[in-house]
Amino acid sequence: MKIGILQCDDVSNALQAKHGNYPQMFTRLFEDFIEDFGTQLTFAVYRVIDGIYPKSVDECDAYITTGSRYGVNDDEAWLLQLQHFIAELYTVKKKFIGICFGHQMMVKALGGKVVKSPKGWGVGVATSTITQHKPWMDNAVAAVSLLVNHQDQVSQLPADTEIIAASDFCPFYMVQINSHFLGIQGHPEFSKRYSEDLMNARRDRIPHQRVEIGIESLSLPVDGKLVTRWIVNFLQQQ
Repeated sequence: MKIGILQCDDVSNALQAKHGNYPQMFTRLFEDFIEDFGTQLTFAVYRVIDGIYPKSVDECDAYITTGSRYGVNDDEAWLLQLQHFIAELYTVKKKFIGICFGHQMMVKALGGKVVKSPKGWGVGVATSTITQHKPWMDNAVAAVSLLVNHQDQVSQLPADTEIIAASDFCPFYMVQINSHFLGIQGHPEFSKRYSEDLMNARRDRIPHQRVEIGIESLSLPVDGKLVTRWIVNFLQQQ
C-alpha cells in the first residue's frame, strides 16, 4: 500500500531538530504496523501547502493529512486547492484520513462548517466518548484519549456523516463519512514531548491557564497506538 501524506505545514525550525517534521511523525506512527498491511508499505509526501499534488489521485492507495497552523477558513489560495482535491478524493471513493486541520478541511470540502470554538483552545490530552463501534474498531473501548492542539472546531456536519467519538468540548471529535473518509480531531502522531513543546511555543496565543492545564494533562495515558490500529484497519477495509 502506498500512502500519500498531504503536508499542510512544517514544524517550526526551533522544534524540528528535536522532533522532526510532520511527515516523519506519520512515518514513525506506522512503523509498528507495517507487517499488518501484508504488503510493502510506502509513503509519498506532497507539500500541498506549496501547491504540490500527485499528477493523479491514483498515485496512492490512500491519503492522510498533517495538521497545520492555518485555519480552513483562512484566505489562502492553497487552502481552496486542497479543498477541491479532498472533494475529488471523496468523489472517486479514495480512502482518506483527516487529522486535526485535515479533519476540519474534510468536513468543509463536503459541505460542513468549521468555526473558531467559543470554548477556546483545546490542548494537552483530550478524552472523548465512543458513540458507536465500527467493524474497524477491534477494541470495544468506552472512550479514547489523544493529544490535541486546536482552536477551530467542526460546527456542522456534511450529509452521510456518522459520529464515532464526541465530548462536551468537541462534539464531532471523530467522524466517518461513508466507507472511505475518516476524520479525527486529535493527533495520534504527536508525542507528549512535542505536545508540551508546542504548547510552550504558543504561549503568546493560548491563555496561560489553558497551557498549564494542558501540560498537567500530559500525565494521563493516551491511545495513539490504538487509534493508529483503527486507522490501519480502516485503510484495509474493503
